[in-house]
Amino acid sequence: MYQLLKKNKIPFKYEGEKYILVDGFRFETSSYEKTTTKKYMHDRGHKKILPISYTPDFIDAEYPPRYVIECKGNPNERFPLVWKLFKKYIHDKGWDTKLYMPRNQKDCEAVLLLLKEEGY
Repeated sequence: MYQLLKKNKIPFKYEGEKYILVDGFRFETSSYEKTTTKKYMHDRGHKKILPISYTPDFIDAEYPPRYVIECKGNPNERFPLVWKLFKKYIHDKGWDTKLYMPRNQKDCEAVLLLLKEEGY
């Protein structure tokens, strides 16, 4: 995808923006859980919970981005939830951002054609 965008002079940033989809917070109560290192229930509460963030592979050089490209061969189990949260983030911001998720080289070429149709 990088080579196609570069060759066709389409403005982009590679991993150019990190979006915070859900803010972090301090969890002030107990949370008894097992972990891979401790096979018994122990308190994992009373600590800072990190935010949920997302960094797309390619984004438009303009802000807000007119397009986002996420190249995904085989998504892990976390990705569908993050992708859904990112769509909500775009919706809540009121952006007119088009999303593309090519999975192979043929898909990347199809994305390129779609971007050209949009005038990039």
